[in-house]
Amino acid sequence: MTGKNMTLYWPSPVGSLGLTAEGQVLTRVFFAPAGPPAEAEGAEPGGLFKQAFRQLEEYFAGRRRNFNLPLAPAGTEFQRRVWAALRDIPYGQTISYGTLAARAGSPRAFRAAGQACHRNPLVIIIPCHRVVGKDGRLTGFGGGLDIKDFLLRLETGGQGH
Repeated sequence: MTGKNMTLYWPSPVGSLGLTAEGQVLTRVFFAPAGPPAEAEGAEPGGLFKQAFRQLEEYFAGRRRNFNLPLAPAGTEFQRRVWAALRDIPYGQTISYGTLAARAGSPRAFRAAGQACHRNPLVIIIPCHRVVGKDGRLTGFGGGLDIKDFLLRLETGGQGH
């Protein structure tokens, strides 16, 4: 990756999201305290940001199930395997941390899979909110359980997980 990092903010239904790009790839999407609008950064949202904002808008409107954006999450080999497994969880479905660990190739590493979810640099885009406790209960989420519940209800048409 080469290029300058740029972060812009988008006012989502779950609060302000910060999006960071390096060159033409997204490296981070994060829950941000009310971030400044793009104009305050002195930057006009370019092609990648426009595409990301549009896809997020479609997701929150219930019209997008998968994201098609160039991503470059930085992490360990295990974290990248977990994040790849997260992207394979179908829209509106959930799995346990144990199942996630197995899908990432390390069936006994469910705690480490949970930590990889916690370190997910691309929230919503890489759907760590689709991982629940083995008993089906909502567990840890960086944006808070209320936002995790909102995202799961959005994906299931209000039916919950």
